[in-house]
Amino acid sequence: MRIQFLGGTGTVTGSKYLLASEHASILLDCGLFQGYKQLRLRNWAPLPFDPAQLDAVVLTHAHLDHSGYLPLLVKEGFRGRILCTEATADLCRILLPDSGHLQEEDAAFANRHGYSQHSPALPLYTEEDARACLRQFAPVPFDTHVPVAPGLGAKFSRAGHILGAAIVAIDDGSRRITFSGDLGRSDDPVMVAPAPLEASDYVVVESTYGDRLHERSDPLLELGAVIRDTAARGGVVVIPAFAVGRAQNLLYAMHQLKQSGAIPAYLPVFLDSPMARDATAIYRKHRQDHRLSGEQCEAMCHAATIINTVEESKELDRRQSPKVIISASGMATGGRVLHHIKAFADDHRNTILFAGYQAGGTRGAALVGGADTVRIHGQPVRIRAQVACVDNLSAHADSDDIMAWLGALGKAPRRTFVTHGEPAASEALRSRIKHELKWDCLVPEHLQELRL
Repeated sequence: MRIQFLGGTGTVTGSKYLLASEHASILLDCGLFQGYKQLRLRNWAPLPFDPAQLDAVVLTHAHLDHSGYLPLLVKEGFRGRILCTEATADLCRILLPDSGHLQEEDAAFANRHGYSQHSPALPLYTEEDARACLRQFAPVPFDTHVPVAPGLGAKFSRAGHILGAAIVAIDDGSRRITFSGDLGRSDDPVMVAPAPLEASDYVVVESTYGDRLHERSDPLLELGAVIRDTAARGGVVVIPAFAVGRAQNLLYAMHQLKQSGAIPAYLPVFLDSPMARDATAIYRKHRQDHRLSGEQCEAMCHAATIINTVEESKELDRRQSPKVIISASGMATGGRVLHHIKAFADDHRNTILFAGYQAGGTRGAALVGGADTVRIHGQPVRIRAQVACVDNLSAHADSDDIMAWLGALGKAPRRTFVTHGEPAASEALRSRIKHELKWDCLVPEHLQELRL
């Protein structure tokens, strides 16, 4: 087998790994690049392979940095199966059409207001393109070896990151390579812990938090304190949150905070993301993927008032009374949350609260880094609101979690590849693996190709 690293190298976005054997070629993950413009431009560049020649795509999970390029791959000629878990397929049926719809909306908005450098601005793909690719999804069960392409098989194990997230092992009968996907946390309050790493010849491991540890403090205490302080000032808390995973953790946290009295029971909480609403409902269907009881799941689903229409969303911005608004996207790269940030950023009473990792080049990273102005829809927006970050709400394993997952493997793999991290994070994890586990370890470069 040969592997080529087409994304997720030097960045936490754009995950794509081309795996080729003598008889077949597959793509492991098919994500969008996000963040810095030079990364986003890669979404528009020709792929270094012919999509029509691919036998299959295998997805670790539904987040757009792992699945969001699929509509374009199909548009460019891919006709094979897209294998993933059932929950991943359910979530992609929500995420991918929404991604296409938002790209169409953003292009139309840019054309109306004339702030794009392109004339006309065009979407990378449309909602119709996204719906077309859904016909090629082929859900498979966890913990069962399934055929993927001629001579290649796969096994999906729970990764604990979001619903349906999988650790994927690919084998050709004599060699096995395991992809961690995005690993969850062993102590996550909602998601189950990642399954143990099984014997493999090669391992591709993520390194989002490869150079840091999560705080051992209680994130509920931090979250409650920020909300209470903001409400006491008469302010609004705007929380950018990924519609899948982070939004649901936050909803459950809101339920817990109100139940314990940590925040006022009367304080309005709004979920302004129809996609997050639909994703939350999927938690009822996939109970085996998370820790919540039926009662807790229902409490999470009813922890906020759902905002459905654009007019309802605009009305939230007209009312300046204390409230919490949870809205996509998690790094403030698009979606309705940008309008809420524009509405509330210029008032010192308000708070923009981030809950987890912010990739370099995103508005989220700029705000957390102390920017006093950010550009939204082509216009500068002054930041006078408080900016807070409760990093301990992240759904990613930290450095110790990753090392514990790797270290439980009895026999060292032939080689470990560290991917899906900013350069400092990937290098820090590579160093730990080399010195603590004594494993052969490499941080691959973009487009690097290696024989297994």
